Amino acid sequence: MDGDVAVGVKRGSDELNMYSSSPPSMTANGSDTKKQRLDESPPSRVLHIRKLPNEVSETEVIALGLPFGKVTNILMLKGKNQAFLELGTEEAAITMVNYYTAVTPQVRNTPVFIQYSNHKELKTDSALNQRAQAVLQAVSAVQDGSSPSSDPGVLDLAPPPSPVLRIIIDNMFYPVTLDVLQQIFSKFGTVMKIITFTKNNQFQALLQFSDPVNAQQAKLSLDGQNIYNSCCTLRIDFSKLVNLNVKYNNDKSRDYTRPDLPTGDGESANKDHSLLGTPSGALASYSSGGGYSSSLSLSQGGGAISPLSAAAAAAAAAGRVALSGSGVSGVLLASNLNEEMVTPQSLFTLFGVYGDVQRVKILYNKKDSALIQLSDGNQAQLAMSHLNGQKVFGKVMRVTLSKHQTVALPREGLDDQLLTKDFSGSPLHRFKKPGSKNFQNIFPPSATLHLSNVRDGVGEDDLRLLFSNSGGTVKAFKFFQDRKMALIQMTSVEEAIQTLMDLHNYDMGGNHHLKVSFSKSTI
Repeated sequence: MDGDVAVGVKRGSDELNMYSSSPPSMTANGSDTKKQRLDESPPSRVLHIRKLPNEVSETEVIALGLPFGKVTNILMLKGKNQAFLELGTEEAAITMVNYYTAVTPQVRNTPVFIQYSNHKELKTDSALNQRAQAVLQAVSAVQDGSSPSSDPGVLDLAPPPSPVLRIIIDNMFYPVTLDVLQQIFSKFGTVMKIITFTKNNQFQALLQFSDPVNAQQAKLSLDGQNIYNSCCTLRIDFSKLVNLNVKYNNDKSRDYTRPDLPTGDGESANKDHSLLGTPSGALASYSSGGGYSSSLSLSQGGGAISPLSAAAAAAAAAGRVALSGSGVSGVLLASNLNEEMVTPQSLFTLFGVYGDVQRVKILYNKKDSALIQLSDGNQAQLAMSHLNGQKVFGKVMRVTLSKHQTVALPREGLDDQLLTKDFSGSPLHRFKKPGSKNFQNIFPPSATLHLSNVRDGVGEDDLRLLFSNSGGTVKAFKFFQDRKMALIQMTSVEEAIQTLMDLHNYDMGGNHHLKVSFSKSTI
């Protein structure tokens, strides 16, 4: 840690005048009492966090920022239930604010409020709070991959013993899949292998990172956090194993370094124990002081939550925040749209990547805003977490949950501008069919697009020309072996969004409609 970065807690309210006169700044979580706009307070690498629960620790506040970049300073205002967090770069702070605009951040199951500070850096007195300084030094050491110099009595951050984490899901009222775990933990580094199984009516997993430092960061940030509101709590320890032996790639175990592994013959959860190799791989009983009943086992959660909900949970939990999911309106408000370009059809196509859009209404008196109704609240959460802050038609789109429960259709003859469209009977819904592969292929917007249903005889040059004519520049292209699928890479995420909206379901002739989605791969 740099010698000139100091940490502390201010003693009296008279020392807080530098903050108290600040005008309202951009709230990164949709504070519904203040209608703040992004341009009221310019981005800053210093973030102001409010409404923290009593007795919150420095570690918990720092953990809010860890997935987004290096945390360089912290100022705790415990008497006011507030804190200031300084990140290493303004870009990291912007990413954090954009993320938490979409999904409410929580600390100890309490929603907190994050906004840009009016200050560009924190200058604090290190003598005021040795604990905060020690915690930050320890976390910085973990981020840098070095050995922490802080007092071990302050925070247990000894050199990580293993790249393998032992994960137990407490209060598991909804299923948690291997893919959800991969999405959550890959925020902290490369996940190489995962093994899941049920033991003592608990869903458990062993997860191996490429580097023990990544495992330590994930443990520091995620231990004790909920995947869903008030349930599915992550309990994380280091495993005694240093390497996992995975024999099959299926829904219970995965070796991401060996895609060639067989899937096995649908082996049961009991067989998964053999994947742990030696008997020493068996996990010791985890004691949390609370009993577990069989009702918490994975097998009894079936049908309680849809695969889209799991994907939404993964998107939220990547930032260690809980999802409200059930009870949430399925209607989103998209604002700051390019009113010259946007149409109900383009919004249907874009939001339809993350859920089945039922209705779209562009507001008559505010044509840079639109209401989008999806099938349920989980789909809305998923779309919001992926699309808020994305650049669409040259403008940064804002996506929030609407207070409306449904989008009303206009009376016949009153929508002469065709601003409202009902898509409830559309054949283009991606998630109507239970068990569809589309559930496993939900990814954030990316410059690389996945194409499928390519017609026979259509070549690389044809597809390059098609996508170039849509206003983008094709950087790379790759056919899959059967030539019915391909990857195409545009120069930016914005270009990829544009071409997806233009060309998804494009009629290639012969009853072949091109399918376009975002890819997690690069070419």
